[in-house]
Amino acid sequence: MQAVVWHGKRDVRVDSVPDPRVREPTDVLVRVTSTGICGSDLHLYEVLGPFLSEGDILGHEPMGVVEEVGPQVTEVAPGDRVVVPFNVSCGTCYMCQQGLQSQCETTQVRQQGTGAALFGYTRLYGQIPGGQAELLRVPFGNTLPIKVPDGPPDDRFVYLSDVLPTAWQAVEYAAIPPGGSVAVLGLGPIGDMAARVAQFRGAGQVIGVDRVPERLARAGARGVHALDERDHGKDLADTIRELTGGRGPDAVIDAVGMEAHGAPVAKLAQQSVGLLPDSVAAVFMRRAGVDRLHALHLAIDIVRRGGTISIVGVYGGMLDPMPMLTIFDKQIQLRMGQANVHRWVPEILPLLTDEDPLGVDDFATHHVPLREAPQAYEMFQRKQDGAVKVLLRP
Repeated sequence: MQAVVWHGKRDVRVDSVPDPRVREPTDVLVRVTSTGICGSDLHLYEVLGPFLSEGDILGHEPMGVVEEVGPQVTEVAPGDRVVVPFNVSCGTCYMCQQGLQSQCETTQVRQQGTGAALFGYTRLYGQIPGGQAELLRVPFGNTLPIKVPDGPPDDRFVYLSDVLPTAWQAVEYAAIPPGGSVAVLGLGPIGDMAARVAQFRGAGQVIGVDRVPERLARAGARGVHALDERDHGKDLADTIRELTGGRGPDAVIDAVGMEAHGAPVAKLAQQSVGLLPDSVAAVFMRRAGVDRLHALHLAIDIVRRGGTISIVGVYGGMLDPMPMLTIFDKQIQLRMGQANVHRWVPEILPLLTDEDPLGVDDFATHHVPLREAPQAYEMFQRKQDGAVKVLLRP
C-alpha cells in the first residue's frame, strides 16, 4: 500500500510499504477514504524527530470502510463506514470506563511513562502505524471504531477522529459560564473549531488571536472577535482586557502549544537540540526539554482572576519555567490533556446533521491526493495558500 512515511526533519514521503493484516481476533482492517494532517503532526515534522524512526507511518485522523474483521469482531462488519479515534483505547478498562480513554490502562506506554498509545505518533506513544495510508489495522474492533451512517460526504464525520472531540473537550475544560467570555489563542484547526463549539455552547463573547490573515478572516466571518497579534504587539493583553470589562476573559483556551511565536530563546533551544544525534536529543528532551511558552504565558496574563485556562495545544517540555506566584495569586484553574475521544462522541454525533451547526462540511480548506502529502505538509507548515485544514484522499 501507499503511506506517508517519516524520513527525517521536514522530510515526509509517500512510500510503498507492506499491507497491514489482521493479527488479533478483535482486529479490524479499514480502507482509508479520508485522513487529516493535524497541527500536532507538524511537531513530528519539525521538533519531535528524536522520538521517530525512519519508516514510521504518520497520521491519526482517519476514516474509511471496514475491509476485514477478526473472528471475534461482532460490532462492525466489512462494508461498514467508520471513523477511527486517534487514541488507541480498549473501551473496557478502569480508565476507559471513567471516560479517560487517553489514559487507557490497556495501551498505556509504560516503558515511556506516557498515557494511551496513539496512532502514528512516535515511540513516546507506542509507535503504532498511522492512518495517512491506504489501509489501517485497528485493534479493539468491538469498541474503538465509531460507526457512522452512509450517505453524507466524509467531511461530515472525519473530524470525529480528533478535531471535534479535542475542541469539545477544550471548551468543556474551559468551564465558560453561560453568556461568559473566552479568548482562544491560535486559530488553526483546533482553535477555530473550539471557537465554534464555544459559540454553539452559549459563550457570549469569543475572542480569537492569531497572526495568519486567512485564519483571522475565517474566524471573524463566524462572529469571533478576531485580533491580529502583529497589530497589537505588547498591547495585546491590555486590548483583550479592554474587551472584557477590564478584568480579562472568564476562560482562555491555549490552542498553540510548544511551537508558539514570540519565544526566541526557547526556539533557539529547540533548534539546538535538533542538531544533536537522535539518541542524545531524545534523552535531553525527556529530562530537560523546554517549550516556547509565549501563548501559555499570555493566557496566564489575560485570564481574569478566578478564571480557567484550558490547554489543548501540545506541550512536551520537562523544565518549562512557569510563573507559579501569578497562577496561585490569581487563583487560576488549569485543565489540559489529550482528548478522550469516545467520552464526547455521544454529545457531538447528533450535531453532524444537514443543519451542520459547527460548519464541518466546509471546514477543510484543501483536499489533496495522498501522493501529494509531502507538498501538503510543507504548505501547512509554512501556512501557505490559506491552508487551515488539509484532508488527504488515499
